[in-house]
Amino acid sequence: MILIIGYILSFLTGAVINLLGGGGSIMTVPILVYLFKVDPYLATSYSMFLVGISSWLATIDNAKKKMIIYKLAIVFAIPDLIVTYVIRKFLLPILPNIFFTYENITVTKQSVIMLIFAGLMIVASVNSLRSKKAPSTVRPIKFNYPLIIVQGMLVGLVTGLVGAGGGFLIIPAFVISSRVPMNIAIYTSSLVIAISTTIGFLGDFNPELNIDWRFLLVYTFITIAGVFAINPFKKKIGNQALRKTFGYMIFVLSLVIFYIEFSKLGGHL
Repeated sequence: MILIIGYILSFLTGAVINLLGGGGSIMTVPILVYLFKVDPYLATSYSMFLVGISSWLATIDNAKKKMIIYKLAIVFAIPDLIVTYVIRKFLLPILPNIFFTYENITVTKQSVIMLIFAGLMIVASVNSLRSKKAPSTVRPIKFNYPLIIVQGMLVGLVTGLVGAGGGFLIIPAFVISSRVPMNIAIYTSSLVIAISTTIGFLGDFNPELNIDWRFLLVYTFITIAGVFAINPFKKKIGNQALRKTFGYMIFVLSLVIFYIEFSKLGGHL
């Protein structure tokens, strides 16, 4: 029964990725860790593969609408993918499995990843619930490229550490800093996420990573089905209402993760 729920949620994850241009990892990692019992580090790798494939498919569909700002996406994606790759390839593999112990409490790498992830979920929920005023211009006239590069590096840090594509950070950055209309920001963010998560997954290959390809491909197929299934209803669904629902949902989920991880005090944290 739990596995069926997990696959249903993976289908819904695909719909979220297509509708919001992000949020896939925010849903995928907890599903993999708590329903499918996947190791958190491995779950972040699975998440990048899945979100990468789903985002590429969403980007191909978005490209037909000619609403992706490719120059903005590339300038943002380059520092994003470099930082993501370096963290996944060189930093995470050398982090100790046990950070430290104190009396009967042991802080592990897995729990640190999940606690950081839960914190980012709260940030994502706040971004989703905040009322954003879309700029009146159809396209931005001038970009602040140094700021875009810094933002790309920060998102790369997030993607590298917890395997999240960073759509919940990219979209507000595009809307607020670059004055990009919301719908164009969503479409453009899909391309950035596709690039960064693909490079991040490639950076994960090391002897310690034991990928269950059969499970990963089945899970990815179900998520992709969600990406395509939502297409006929895309224009009928209110984006703002969807974002608020998503915001409340992941806020509650973040509290659940905090509770689960802190309840391990006295054994392993």
